[in-house]
Amino acid sequence: MEAQHPPQSLDRAIQSYLRARGYDRLRLHNALFDMDGVLFDSMPYHARSWNHAMREFGLDLPEAEAFLHEGRTGAGTIDIVMQRERGRRATEAEIKAIYARKSEIFNTFPPAGPMPGARELAEQMRRDGLRVQIVTGSGQKSLLGRIERSYPGVFDPSLMVTAFDVRYGKPDPEPYLMGLQKAGIAADEAIVVENAPLGVQAGHSAGIFTVAVNTGPLPDEALLRSGADLLFPSMQAFARSWPLFFQAAARTRRE
Repeated sequence: MEAQHPPQSLDRAIQSYLRARGYDRLRLHNALFDMDGVLFDSMPYHARSWNHAMREFGLDLPEAEAFLHEGRTGAGTIDIVMQRERGRRATEAEIKAIYARKSEIFNTFPPAGPMPGARELAEQMRRDGLRVQIVTGSGQKSLLGRIERSYPGVFDPSLMVTAFDVRYGKPDPEPYLMGLQKAGIAADEAIVVENAPLGVQAGHSAGIFTVAVNTGPLPDEALLRSGADLLFPSMQAFARSWPLFFQAAARTRRE
């Protein structure tokens, strides 16, 4: 059974965030969505692609571990595995070759479908006056190009942040700070929607109210430990609770 989130628990989560950050209220103007595992059910394909590509280069990245690296740039993931397996940093040539192979393998899988509930949630947010934008560690051009087809007219391309835009990937806050900068808003004017510990950590470190949606195989505790302000078991659950959450944010003041 999916967890329920009555209005009082939503109020408590917002109050806890406001007290910790020193804000007087949550002013929601933008919603910053991660992509893989939030908008698209693509993480199983990424995990398999990483596992197969690493093995071809004599490295080991189990599929289960790949979920823990979700949100990190491809270069960052390759470098971590290289240091662990061979005790040195990955060269630029190795990063380019491994990531290219990972991308080739990923593109052999069928197109990942939209995550159930994601479009409903994003459209509700837009009806409530929020701009919705994407902040992803992905550099997968095939998936990035599917956004407009799967979510027509929903996301503003000019506000998108991808692996091509940042020097430091998640868990560094840079991607979400850049998302705020592109939108011209402050941290208390946004909400982050994430599904991975590194992404949750990035949103939390950027000072943004961060909602974790557990769409993968990781335990809830892994997301809560990373700093999630609120946790839902699925995108459908968050979509159902959005009207209550939006009302709670609108009425809440720091106690």
